[in-house]
Amino acid sequence: MDAQSEQPLEGATVLLLGTSYGVVTNEEGKFTFLDVPTQTYNIQVSFLGYETQTLYNVILKSVGNIPLQFKLEEISESLEEVIVVQSPFKSSSETPLSTQTFSVVEIETYPGGNNDITKVVQSMPGISPSIGGFRNDIIIRGGAPNETVYYLDGIEIPNINHFSTQGSAGGPVGMVNVSFIREVTLSSSSFGAEYDNPLSGVLAFEQREGDANGFGGNLRLGASETALTLEGPLFNTDKSKPAQTTFLFSLRRSYLQFLFELIGLPIRPDYWDYQWKIKHEIDAYNSLSFIGIGAIDDFSVKAPDEFDEEQQAALEQVPIIDQRSTTVGLAWKRKYKNGKGFLNTVVSSNRLENVFARYEDNTTKTGTIFQNDSYEWETKFRIQATQYGDQWKWSTGVNVQNSSYQNNTRFLYYDIAYNTDVNFVKYGLFLKASRAFLNDRLDFSWGIRSDADSFSEGSSLLDNISPRLSFSYALTENQRWKLNASAGRYFKIPTYTMLGFQNQQGIFANQQAAYTRSDHWVGGIEYNLTPASRFTVEGFRKNYANYPVSVIDGVSLANKGGGFEVLGNEAIRSEGEGQSSGVEVLFQQKLSNNFYGVFAYTYFSSEFSGADGVLRPSVWDSRHLISFSGGYKLKRNWELSARWRFAGKNPYVPVDLEQSIVSYPELILDYDRLGEVKLNSFNLADIRIDKKWNFKNLSFNLYFEVQNFLAQPNPSPPEYGLNRGENGTLVLPKSLVQLSTTEGNSTPLPSFGFVLYF
Repeated sequence: MDAQSEQPLEGATVLLLGTSYGVVTNEEGKFTFLDVPTQTYNIQVSFLGYETQTLYNVILKSVGNIPLQFKLEEISESLEEVIVVQSPFKSSSETPLSTQTFSVVEIETYPGGNNDITKVVQSMPGISPSIGGFRNDIIIRGGAPNETVYYLDGIEIPNINHFSTQGSAGGPVGMVNVSFIREVTLSSSSFGAEYDNPLSGVLAFEQREGDANGFGGNLRLGASETALTLEGPLFNTDKSKPAQTTFLFSLRRSYLQFLFELIGLPIRPDYWDYQWKIKHEIDAYNSLSFIGIGAIDDFSVKAPDEFDEEQQAALEQVPIIDQRSTTVGLAWKRKYKNGKGFLNTVVSSNRLENVFARYEDNTTKTGTIFQNDSYEWETKFRIQATQYGDQWKWSTGVNVQNSSYQNNTRFLYYDIAYNTDVNFVKYGLFLKASRAFLNDRLDFSWGIRSDADSFSEGSSLLDNISPRLSFSYALTENQRWKLNASAGRYFKIPTYTMLGFQNQQGIFANQQAAYTRSDHWVGGIEYNLTPASRFTVEGFRKNYANYPVSVIDGVSLANKGGGFEVLGNEAIRSEGEGQSSGVEVLFQQKLSNNFYGVFAYTYFSSEFSGADGVLRPSVWDSRHLISFSGGYKLKRNWELSARWRFAGKNPYVPVDLEQSIVSYPELILDYDRLGEVKLNSFNLADIRIDKKWNFKNLSFNLYFEVQNFLAQPNPSPPEYGLNRGENGTLVLPKSLVQLSTTEGNSTPLPSFGFVLYF
């Protein structure tokens, strides 16, 4: 289809590169290959007057193939005897750099990912591992875990993880089904003006549609869960034509709780999730999409049959979590009949019920130490109009949301007890424009937006004006060398946990909190070695202002949110500052000569100030990040893939043993000692082998992988528990003893799974 009008292109040539197979699109822009060998292909599409486009690493199966989609960019000027090729590395005039895009194939075959998209994202350039390395926090270039926003087909999702940290954005397991995804794009700077609340990143998921020609699906069995996906046409009376209405539906169930019980661990993480998409083509210019995603999470404990000091400490200290999350949205896309633009209208609603508690006795749930019973409900309306002029592309839009937040909190140690009920309206508007100059060698974009709400009193629309500017200049006529740069200011509203917090007098202590501000400056050079590979060097700097600082412990909340907690449920002051700066080197190759991969090295520093105004290294300040992921296609549908992640020594906050004796099982951290001690370097490598079989009515993919195959210890802070005798008897007077060092388990972990397509 034409990328601008999204109207079909009849007569486009589609080739399977390296073979003699080729077809031409029909009047609906559709194409079909029949009787093609089941293997991996690079697929190229060309059409007169348009840039040639190649889709890399497409795995063809006998059953379960995903419909492909090509949006071709029109060449602005008539060029004789010149073939213009579109880069496979996704970018735009608004986001010319700091962007990574990966397809469903790259996610499905990712070693150590277990089909978890968020784990795949964690291995992208500039992403720091969480403390301990087992959570899905997206920590970008020294920022905090809650600085990224998530969009599914243009509909915002508050969190994409099970057992999510309220007020932050991470969790141990992702809940987006890979079978729904066409591609995923991570932008770590230079965000489009249509997005509100990002400080460090935007993670956008583009979902595919269900099969319009027939019913099918797949069954996935992984290391920790089983998922069933179904798809097909709806209300199709004419079987000879593709259906105008299609559906995708999935249901996933964990069995981690059974595995943990089998090996004798005291924790029981139990979760379900579900996802759907219904797409209806009203006519050639109007379509409706109804999407939804949700999760049911239950984290409980059970005492082990025999005493073990580490298991006993885990039994006492882990929180008891009961979460329910749901996001639904209805999107209407109206394409202008003149082909000069479109209108997107979205209505969505998301809810989170979070019961988070710690008890003196977790097994019987008695003796409440901390209790957080909260409820968040957002109803959102977004409208965006895009218009293509002769030279400029314009987009403008508004968003309005009603926010409802209830919370009943008790925290004995800090004498906090309140019951809050807040309802307010948040609103924002934006305008952006882009244009090419100098015979398309210079892409230029600018934008502006502003946001405010009816509850917080710390800032207004005028305070939160967010301008941004970017450009990309081709240093050579063949565009192999490019100079890219962007600058922008971004704002984030205080979390509901902050806005709804009440002090002992029943006053909203944080109502004067300002929106957190982040200013980005990024510049870099891009060199396209071949049509399928590139080399980039980028320098970046982020300056933060109005960052929340805890009144209780005087530390920036940028150093929190990466664990099982409730972030921001305390009195704060919007007086923190911060900075993160560094340089990033990247090499990336799409599938070529049977190899594909990404290698990146990032050197950075990350500092935030607390109540004393002094900038200190953050807990994410590892200085060095190295990431590699790639694979090699072997004969007969075998594939070998691997990933490697390295992070330098991270500062961590030690436990205050004296205070923790009083608050136990709640451990109190001594933030005055932040920066005194560091963890050892994080070094994790995984390897995976895939084999695919294809039959007449089904296809089968079996994989085997070894996580941490280099047998490197996992660095984590020391763990503490009550001093007990060999039989578990408490030693009086009560004291805390260290249970482990900063060197965690170094044993390689083998795993396997399969996917059955039908």
